[in-house]
Amino acid sequence: MLFATTTGVTPDLSAAEARRLVLAASGFNDPLPKGAVTKRHLHRVIGRTGVLQLDSVNIVSRPQYVVPYSRLGPYDRTLLEKIAYHDRAWFEYWAHEASLVPVERYPLFRSRMEWIRKGVHKHAPSSTWDGYMQKYLKRERPFLDAVLAEIAERGPLSAGQITDGGKSQAGVMWGWSRGKRAVEMLFRMGEVAGLRRLPSFERVYDLPGRVLPAAVLDAPVPEHEDAERQLVEIAVRSLGVGTARDIADYYRTKPAAAKVRADELVEEGMLRRVRVEGWKDDAYVPAGVRIPKNVSRAAMITPFDPLVWNRPRAKRVFGFEYTIEIYVPAAKRKHGYYVMPFLNGERIVARADLKADRKAGVLQVLGAWGEEHTTADDAIALEAELRRFAGFLGLERVKLARKNLISSLR
Repeated sequence: MLFATTTGVTPDLSAAEARRLVLAASGFNDPLPKGAVTKRHLHRVIGRTGVLQLDSVNIVSRPQYVVPYSRLGPYDRTLLEKIAYHDRAWFEYWAHEASLVPVERYPLFRSRMEWIRKGVHKHAPSSTWDGYMQKYLKRERPFLDAVLAEIAERGPLSAGQITDGGKSQAGVMWGWSRGKRAVEMLFRMGEVAGLRRLPSFERVYDLPGRVLPAAVLDAPVPEHEDAERQLVEIAVRSLGVGTARDIADYYRTKPAAAKVRADELVEEGMLRRVRVEGWKDDAYVPAGVRIPKNVSRAAMITPFDPLVWNRPRAKRVFGFEYTIEIYVPAAKRKHGYYVMPFLNGERIVARADLKADRKAGVLQVLGAWGEEHTTADDAIALEAELRRFAGFLGLERVKLARKNLISSLR
C-alpha cells in the first residue's frame, strides 16, 4: 500500500498500520537470508537501524550482536567484529548512547564534536552540562593535551593505561578516574577515536587518522543545522513513523530542534506529517513510504534494540510497558535482571528473564510472562525461538525454571 496524501489534507494511520511501518523500517519485514548470513546482510541491518547500540552487559549477549540476530536469524558474530574493527566500515560514537554507526556518516557528527570543544553541548536538556563542560575544559585542557600526546606516541591506549590517570573516584561521573574522564572527553570532541579490544570489549583510544579513513576525515563538514536535518531524515527512515520526541531521542537532539528540522523536511517534500490513531502528537513518515500488508517475524529482542529502547514509544506503538531492571535492587524487581521482549508477528507478546550459563552450555529461562493478548500459538513460538536463540549463543539446550513455565502463558 502506497502512503499518499492530498495537498492540505492531513492523512491518518491506524495503530496497526503504524506498527507495521515501525517494524518494516527497522528491518523486520526484510526477507531472511536463504543461505549463510554475509557481511552484506549485516550492512543492510545497520543501514535500516542507523545505529547499533553498544553495552557491556553480557549476561546473555552484548546487544550489538543480538540486534542483527533478531532480523536475520543465527549468524557468525565474528562477521560483525570484522566489519567494525577490521574493515572499519562502522565507527563508534555517542550517537544514541555509545553506538556503532556507518562510517560515511561521520561528518554528520563533526559539528556536534565542535560544539563540545567549545564547551557547549547543544543537545543537553539544560545548561547544567554546558556549565560543567566549560569549567572542565578550562581547568583540564593542559592534561587533555598531555593525554593526547601520550596516545600519539604510544598508540591506542585504554583509560587505565594513561600515565597519571589516577584511580576511580567515587561520586565523580560513574566513578571515573581523571584519565577516564580525559579520554572520554577527547572521544566526544573527536580528538581521539574509539576502538574495542576483543574479546574483553574494553574501549581503547587512538588518533582519528589511525582509525578512520582519510576520505571520511577530509570530507566537507556540514553546517550544524544541515547535519541535524540529515540526522532527522535518517532517524525518520529508521523509525518508520515517529513524533518529534521520537526523532529527537534517536540521535539525542533536542525535541524542539528535531521538530523544526522535520517541518523543514516536510516543506522540502522529504517527509510527510501524519496523525496516528491513539497518538497525541503529530508524527512524521518518509515521503512515499509503503505500508506492508503484514509483518511475520518471531524474535527475541534485546533491551537495547531501537524497537524498544524508547520505553514510552514502545508502549505507544506496541502497548508494551517495559522497564529494564538491571539497576533495580533484586528484591524490588518485577520481572528480572535481564528481561528480553519476544516479538511474534506484529506484536510483542511476551517477555523472558534469561541468563546464558556458558560453562554448562545452557540458556536459563528464569521467568516468562505473557501480555494480555498472548495466545497458545505465541507460547509455542516462544519455545521454538528460545531454542533457536540458544543455538545462536552457542548453547546446547534451554533450561526452564519450572516445567510449565512457558505453557502457563497459553
